[in-house]
Amino acid sequence: MIELEGVPELIDPVMVAAFEGWNDAGDAASTAVAHLEREWKGEVFAALDAEDYYDFQVNRPTVFMDGGVRKITWPTTRLSVVRIGGEKPRDLVLVRGIEPSMRWRSFCNELLGFAHELGVELVVVLGALLGDTPHTRPVPISGTTSDSDLARRMDLEETKYEGPTGIVGVLQEACTHAGIPAVSLWAAVPHYVSQPPNPKATLALLNRLEDLLDLRIPLGELAEDARAWQVGVDQLAAEDSEVAEYVQTLEEARDTAELPEASGEAIAREFERYLRRRDGGSPGGHATADGAEGGSYRRDSPGGRGRPPKPPKPGTGPGPASGSGPAPGPDDEDSSED
Repeated sequence: MIELEGVPELIDPVMVAAFEGWNDAGDAASTAVAHLEREWKGEVFAALDAEDYYDFQVNRPTVFMDGGVRKITWPTTRLSVVRIGGEKPRDLVLVRGIEPSMRWRSFCNELLGFAHELGVELVVVLGALLGDTPHTRPVPISGTTSDSDLARRMDLEETKYEGPTGIVGVLQEACTHAGIPAVSLWAAVPHYVSQPPNPKATLALLNRLEDLLDLRIPLGELAEDARAWQVGVDQLAAEDSEVAEYVQTLEEARDTAELPEASGEAIAREFERYLRRRDGGSPGGHATADGAEGGSYRRDSPGGRGRPPKPPKPGTGPGPASGSGPAPGPDDEDSSED
């Protein structure tokens, strides 16, 4: 561990973490933590030693000029802290980095060492996976935990996932063994439009985090960015009748699946969330829901503009384009990452 500053004294701290790579379709999760850091002016106080956890041929360092001097930025994971004011101030410890290439258990132990030292009361890990979800509907967010008591108290699902996992699942399991309550929030990103950024998925994760922690997050221009993103994808999909038909098929499947959820209790819960936000002024390869290899977002239109790929032929599976990395069933959604 490379300590950049002294460890601060914190108030009721919660650790919120996200990692680029397999667990971060559309960069939705890492962008959410970056948003928190930017909006609340987070101060970095520590960073993991890149030599211990990263293969630099996989995650290469970058060179930049600073006042005429060449400097190198190494891939790593950094910890920052932000204070949320108000009647009941509290602190968030933000962890943002890249899924490590090696020594995952040591990586998690080092992060948990900081969590213990800082008195962290809860760890929330954000992730995003590729799924069969239409871009025209609200982004599905699943909240899971390995703790049955925590699942009941916080209205979460107790994960039952079995299969390959990423650093999100490993870190949550490490938290369980260390006696630290831990939750994973997963956003489902349309597999046919996985190219980052995906502000709609980022916004959905932040809204769910608001509900989970009972706080108000300044959203800045994120809501407008999400609307613009959807309009852009609408236009691209409309250019291809096969893609438009495929999106309609996903919409019908999604709407049918959600009909049983349109109960009075579910509607009341969503309305309460809406009122809270209104009163508060808030408006590579990736994990997939079925464990298959993640699809990519083709960039084959004029000017390098992203274009949704053709829908899959019957029987060929959900990914219409080639994947860019290992894909896995995260402990997510109804394959939800723990």
